[in-house]
Formats: sequence, C-alpha cells, structure tokens
Amino acid sequence: MNQTTPVSQPLSPEMVERIHAYWRAANYLSVGQIYLYDNPLLKQPLKREHIKPRLLGHWGTTPGLNFIYVHLNRIIKERNLSVLYVAGPGHGGPGLVANVYLEGTYSEVYPNISQDEAGLQRLFKQFSFPGGIPSHVAPETPGSIHEGGELGYSLAHAYGAAFDHPELLVACVIGDGEAETGPLAGSWHGNKFLNPVHDGAVLPILHLNGYKIAGPTVLSRMPPDELESLLIGYGHQPFFVEGDDPATMHRLMASTLDEIVATIGRIQQEARTKGFTTRPRWPMIVLRSPKGWTGPKVVDGKQTEGSFRSHQVPMGDMAKPGHVEQLEAWLKSYKPEELFDASGKLVPELASLAPTGERRMGAIACANGGSILRDLHLPDFRQYAVPVGKPGADEAEATRVQGLFLRDVLKQNAHNFRIFGPDETASNRWGAVFEVSDRCSMEQILQSDEHVAHDGRVMEILSEHLCQGWLEGYLLTGRHGFMNCYEAFIHIVDSMFNQHAKWLKTSLAIPWRRPIASLNYLLTSHVWRQDHNGFSHQDPGFIDHVVNKKAEVIRVYLPPDANTLLSITDRCLRSRDCVNVVVAGKQPAPQWLDMESAILHCTAGIGIWEWASNDRGSDPDVVMACCGDVPTMETLAAVEILRIAQPNLKVRVVNVVDLMKLQPASEHPHGLSDKEFDALFTTDKPIIFAFHGYPWLIHRLTYRRTNHHNLHVRGYKEEGTTTTPFDMVVLNDLDRFHLVSDVVDRVPQLGARAAYLKQEMRDKRMQHKQYIELHGADMPEIRNWKWSGKR
Repeated sequence: MNQTTPVSQPLSPEMVERIHAYWRAANYLSVGQIYLYDNPLLKQPLKREHIKPRLLGHWGTTPGLNFIYVHLNRIIKERNLSVLYVAGPGHGGPGLVANVYLEGTYSEVYPNISQDEAGLQRLFKQFSFPGGIPSHVAPETPGSIHEGGELGYSLAHAYGAAFDHPELLVACVIGDGEAETGPLAGSWHGNKFLNPVHDGAVLPILHLNGYKIAGPTVLSRMPPDELESLLIGYGHQPFFVEGDDPATMHRLMASTLDEIVATIGRIQQEARTKGFTTRPRWPMIVLRSPKGWTGPKVVDGKQTEGSFRSHQVPMGDMAKPGHVEQLEAWLKSYKPEELFDASGKLVPELASLAPTGERRMGAIACANGGSILRDLHLPDFRQYAVPVGKPGADEAEATRVQGLFLRDVLKQNAHNFRIFGPDETASNRWGAVFEVSDRCSMEQILQSDEHVAHDGRVMEILSEHLCQGWLEGYLLTGRHGFMNCYEAFIHIVDSMFNQHAKWLKTSLAIPWRRPIASLNYLLTSHVWRQDHNGFSHQDPGFIDHVVNKKAEVIRVYLPPDANTLLSITDRCLRSRDCVNVVVAGKQPAPQWLDMESAILHCTAGIGIWEWASNDRGSDPDVVMACCGDVPTMETLAAVEILRIAQPNLKVRVVNVVDLMKLQPASEHPHGLSDKEFDALFTTDKPIIFAFHGYPWLIHRLTYRRTNHHNLHVRGYKEEGTTTTPFDMVVLNDLDRFHLVSDVVDRVPQLGARAAYLKQEMRDKRMQHKQYIELHGADMPEIRNWKWSGKR
C-alpha cells in the first residue's frame, strides 16, 4: 500500500448486483449455520427435523460483518492489497466462517467441508454443535487472530498486527457495544504509535447497529456531531456510511473504501519517499446499519430487525406455531437457488468476486503467524554473565543485566522484535535498550524529551491493556516480543492473558496452525521490594492465576540471581506457543551462581545447592527449599544461623527456578516424577519452603507428593505496608529468624536443646521492630549480611 491509488469510478449497476448477491450468499450461510441441521439448500419444504434442537449463535452483528467482508474483497482484488480482517464482534462467528467458506479457504484447511451440498450440510451442522466449532471467531477460523468473545481487544490486536508489516492493511471492525469497554477506549490512541514509513495501516470500522444484548449502545445514541468530534479528537478522519437500503449502501461503501485506500496510499507514499514529519490523520469508517439487517422485521408481534431482539437468535423457540414457516421465508428471501448451482457450489460469477491465493482474507499468511515466523538472531547470553567467584559475595541488579542482553536482541532483530511495557522500561532496569532504540511516539517530540523517537521500538503507554494487546497482535502475526510490568499491576490484564492462553491451547490441536513465538512477561518491582510504595503495590498473585491454565502452554520461572535470569530469558525467547512468566528483582541482590552453574541449574529447573548444604553422604535432618530471589536469600541466611548454632544439624538446600517442576510429570511437561521429587525432598523429613508468592500455591502443586504432610510453606500472606525491605518479610513470617524457628519446631532431635536458639530468634525479631521504628532503616546486620559459607 505504498503507492498513491486513484479514486475509482462509481460501481456499475451490474457490479452492485453481484456484490449484493455475494452478500446474500454470506447471509444465507450465516443463518443456515445458526439454524439448519439438514436440507441446506431448501430443496425440500423446511420441517422441524431439519432444524437443530439447540439454537445458538449471534445474528444481529453478522450481516454487518458480511457486508464489510464482501466490500473488502472487492478492494483487495482491484488494488492487489494484503488485508487482515479483525472482527471485534467475534460472536458474529457464522459470518466469518461463511465468508472464508465462500472464498474457498475453509474447504482447503477442512477438506470434509467441501464446496458442494454435502459440505454445506456439514458446515451448517458443525456450528455450535457437539464435536463441531465454537460460535465465535475462534482459532479454528482461518484468517483470524482475534476471537472477540470477550470484547475490548480488537483494535489493540489490529495495531499490534500492523507494526512492522508495511504492506498490510488491518481492517478492524469494532462493535458499538465493544466500544464501551475500557481497553477499546484506550486503543484509539494506537494511531499515535503507527509509523507510516515501516508499519502497515489500520482501518477502524466502527459498526453502529445500535444495541447490545438487551439495551442501546452509548455511541449509537450520541448526537452525530458529538460522535464525529470524538473520533476527530482521537486523531481520525471519520467517513460515515449510513442507511438500510442495500443498493445505496453498497455504492456508498464502495466509494468510501476507494477514497480511504487512496488516502492511506498517499500517506504512506509521502512518508516513505520524504520521511516522517507529522502524525497523519488516519481515515476510519463509521458504519451505521440496522441490527439484524435483512432478518425478520417482526417476530411474535415484536420488532426484531433494528432492535436488541435480533442480537442472538431471532426465533429461538421453533416449537412455536409459525416459526418454522417464518424461518423458511427468511432463508428463501436470499434466493439460494440463484447463488448456488445444483451441486451446492457457489456460482462462478459470484465466486470470481473473491480474491485468490494469499490475497484471500482467510488465507493471508500473517493470520497464521507461525508460517512466517523467523527465529531471532540471539547473542550468546553467556557474554553478559556476572562474575561469581564465591556465592553471595557480590551484588548485582538482575534485571539491569537482563536489559543488556535484551538491548542486543533488539539491535540484532530490528524488524521482528519489540519491547512493550507501561512506562516502566527504565524503572525496571531495562534502560540499556535505549542505547539502540527509543520509545516510540508519532506525536510532537520536545527537546527536553529523552529517548523518544518516531522510529522507536520500545512501545510504552500507560495502559497494560494496550501493551498486552499490541504484543498479542505482534506475536500472532509472526513476530517476537517481551513485556515488562510491575508485578502487582499485571493483574490488570488477567483476563487478556486468559484469552491468549486459551487461544494457544486450542491452536495446539489445529494442525494447520503453526507455532508462534511465546508471550514473555518480566514481572519485577515485586512484592518483596515494594516496601517504599506500600500495600497497593504488593501482590504476587498473578502466578496463581497463570497456573490455572493448561499445562501445555504455561511456564513460570523465578530465577534467584542475574545469571539464572539470563539463562531463563534465552530459553523464553527460543520457546514457542507458551506464556512464560519470569519473576525477578531489580534491586541490588546477592549473586549465587556462576554462569556454568546457572545454566546447569536452569536446565534442570530445580536442584540441591551443594555448596549451601552439609548433608552429602547422609540423610538430611531438614530440607530448606526456596523459590524466588528474596526467599532464597532469607533461606540461606537462616541456614547460616543454623550452621553456627547447630553444627551437627544436616541441612539440604533445594532451590526452585522452574515452578512447574513441583507438579507431577503427569500434570505438567516440566514436572518431576515422584521418584525424582522424593530424591530431592525425601519421603519423611521436614521441608521448610520459602516461597515468593502465596503459600497455598506450593501446597496445591505438591499435594499428591509422598512427603506433602511434612511440607511447611512460608510466603506472602497479605501483610504489607510502607516499611523497610526486611520488615516486609518479617510481616509475612518469611524472614530468616522465623525460618530458623520453623526448623526448631519441626526437627524432632533438636527439641529442648534448641530452646535458647528459638528464643534468640524471637528476640531478633523484636530488636528489628524497635530498630526500624527508631532509625527508619534495617539493622546493619541485615543490610550488610553476606553469605559466609561458615560450617
């Protein structure tokens, strides 16, 4: 789309008729999918047994989606365009399925849904039917990257798809109900990040059909001048296509698309020949048409077309007198005998309206992103290793080191890798990336701004929804990325994560869906180092949410230092079809493993830290397990106290990097067998487990293990405030003193011999409290503690 395109002449009457007939065919197939079990071409009088026993689906938005699709087909074919169709009202699934069937794509990927009467019957029956396909635009639908069952994300996905796809036009249909959601309202600002030099274009199509499930929509009832002002204020040039007469609407839509495509071509040609100067006012369409257009006008004496009653199934109870006859009249109003030949195939003069090959919107390669995915050129992460001569002797900021690695990933992958985050890239210590790229903005850039540029590849906007949606769209269309976020606020996208994980899980079972790059999160500024921001910033619960999803697609890593974080980051960037959640601290912290040890440890995902243990050659008296950077430090500090106070106590230290190792192998592909788990944790010794998150998650993952009854977990238990770093762990009983007391309580042979030690630990906690209330900082023995390795 990088060349100026002249505005076409108005449609000829013959072309209007052909486009209208194609639209009728799509509408007919859509109604057939919702209702028909058999008799797909109505060669027999319609009877009750030809109709499905359960009627499911959404009719109201579907004719509008079909109308848009047929008109995009025309402009694609005339201008040889690459267009990706994103259906925000994805519940209009029968429309998208109908269109990819008419263009031939559906039968190519599902040969049993053939282009004949038998194929039509199977097409109809499978919709919202056991063993069939969902009612939404799902992964099973060719050409789709967006389900749309949960409204609000279409426009963010569209912009994510357009980044770094210079020849792509993303047509994004936005339902007027969807437009009421927070994520969609924020998504209008995507045009401030779209660079016409190296990105594609996004064409928002706001579909105003007036109603949600049971009531009117906000935007449809706005005065026209107010709506236009709103859209202009968002930075768009709105074109209005309004009406209900098909012939008039076909002509208006065609001429509008011609003008818009020409406008986009001019914007891109100017930017690509003269360079980017100012943010363009991108065109968009406001399509106002009746809800349930061309459907029954009245059902059971109540208005249906043009009202909320057409939202789902206009005639849901087919046992009511007259409903079968009304359905038959509705289906016959599309004149299927003019659309399909005797064998059930679309007649040639209509079939020729669709594009061919990968120009078909159902067959466009970027909608099956794995088919065009290219591996990243990754630098050797070992080059960024933090020297560790002795465990715990030195400190480093783990995510700052990770940022150096990502800087060079960004540098070596200038067209298929981006970083996303809500204004926290520098705060989360990824500042090194600004050495090779800036924050992206198409707005005015002031002299006082730092690291802001029109061609930046660091995508920052203070909306986790947009960052997530952009990244999903970018990944689903064949690229790579990484998102960073404060741990407590990643919850804002809980539901978006849900939907993406469901998409991945479903895609794994679809042979023609190729693997895509994994969605990678860095969660930092985490619960144990949010002492300065207080309770509102303290929440490690996203990982609890993540592990609810199917094991095939989720991975959770808690590397304890910089070198393990580097190894895990490399693994995440190489992985496919997963959601990788990496939790790591950004503050200066002890470094435990040299790079060689870190790689071995991360490859295993879990292991005994022999240098911190003293049980070699014998059974341990206690297993001290840890997962997460701060819990690891507190565990080792506790072990050191025990070594000095109880030198005969046999302690085994087990560190967990890959959280899913705790599950049985039958539950997660990374899980340990029972034999492996027992070898680490024993079958009968007490386990004191210091965990980064909520304690019950560890119990949930290990409840079937042999020694679960001896497992005692310490973690976050919703105690927090503005305080000192060490006081955060004290408030939640995760501190070294409490861990030592736990050992005393649970190792039988210590008994009364350790009473003095337990009292000392109690006193230490009291001294800590008194000290911080007087000095406002942690005690020197806490602040300056280092692992000594004393035995």
